[in-house]
Amino acid sequence: MIGRIGLLALAGVSALGLATGAQAGAFGLREQSAEAQGVGFAGAASGSGGVSSMFWNPAVITMRPGWVSEQNLTYIGLHANIKPQVGTNPAFLGLGESGDIGQGAVVPSGATSYQLNDKLWVGLQTGAPFGLITNPNKVWAGEVYGRSSRIFSLAFNPVIAYKVNDWLSIAAGPNIEYFKLTLRQALPIPGILPQNYPSAFLKGDSWGVGYTAGVTVTPWDGTVLGVGYRSSVHHDIDGKIGLPFVFAGQAKANLNTPDKVSVGLTQAINAQTRINLGFEWDNWSRLGTIPIIAPAIGGVITTLPLNFKDGYTYSIGAEYDWSPALTVRAGFSYEEVPIDNQNRTVRLPDNDRYTVSVGAGYRWSDKLTLNAAYSHIFLNRSSILAGAGQNYNVGNIALAALVDASADIVSVGFRYTFAPPAAPMPAPIVRKY
Repeated sequence: MIGRIGLLALAGVSALGLATGAQAGAFGLREQSAEAQGVGFAGAASGSGGVSSMFWNPAVITMRPGWVSEQNLTYIGLHANIKPQVGTNPAFLGLGESGDIGQGAVVPSGATSYQLNDKLWVGLQTGAPFGLITNPNKVWAGEVYGRSSRIFSLAFNPVIAYKVNDWLSIAAGPNIEYFKLTLRQALPIPGILPQNYPSAFLKGDSWGVGYTAGVTVTPWDGTVLGVGYRSSVHHDIDGKIGLPFVFAGQAKANLNTPDKVSVGLTQAINAQTRINLGFEWDNWSRLGTIPIIAPAIGGVITTLPLNFKDGYTYSIGAEYDWSPALTVRAGFSYEEVPIDNQNRTVRLPDNDRYTVSVGAGYRWSDKLTLNAAYSHIFLNRSSILAGAGQNYNVGNIALAALVDASADIVSVGFRYTFAPPAAPMPAPIVRKY
């Protein structure tokens, strides 16, 4: 009996821990700027998102003179339904579909820059680089692989930027990040019907520190090239795991978030029109295999072969000054996500995506500008395979399913200029002796 309970505990810990890395991989959040969203985040690293572009490249703050603050609020509406197919265990196939696992989430972000003089700026960016919520029906065909998932993160990124000359700026700063997760799923217990399985859970949180750095180059008027880097953040996740009738106690895991490289190009076509291009690389493959540790059981009890690919995003967008007060925007992006048929789970039903975006900015006054944007994400239909012989397996319970998913994103924000540009640095004093 003790051995059987131990095997159940191992299976439950393995499955719950697996979603930790997978959830973070699927739900990296790009929604940090309403202005940049309007052009599909194209040129975000070259300043298309205003001061909020410092999420991608902190050096862009030298493009905004004076004391400037931007605040953004984004609603993410994820829609996804997982339909079990033939090949799923008969006892579970009859439990039905997941229902809409998507849960609406509101993501705030903000960025503020302050010009100390004509060479030096300081800034602060805050936002959520990771996180979303999924919540399928409590009883459904894939319940042993996921009942609910909640990821929350918050990052604080103070930076200092230096304008080397008229065409070159550099910047860097620490990135302080909080990460929290709560995951639940059905725990298979012999003698209990699947529709009555209790829920197991894993929860934990961590603080970690990384850094950001960037450079902007303006070779001539109307052209800006920007390159930004966000380092990986190491998290020692400390929390609890609960397996009904089996085990409850401390759990630990080490997670390294992916580092990111962003490249942006903004080119003015004429006085009213600008074209933006963007490229992002996310190093998700660095996650590799993650150990899950339960000290009360005795160290590492399983390893998790996540086998993520790297992620790549390509974007193009344009903005047009309709009038001195109104700017309209549009953009398109294609993202190769780190998820494929080998590592897709019910917590993580992601696939390569196409995003269409529109937006507008209205200059209310010399100090206040309002921005809004809307995006629709089209995801390719995908499949999930779990069970014996697959990367994800709970008690040899087979699951074969198809996923239909999409997302709608609405963002609003404002920019407020508190103070005019700083006075130039005084020329050095030259004394004659």
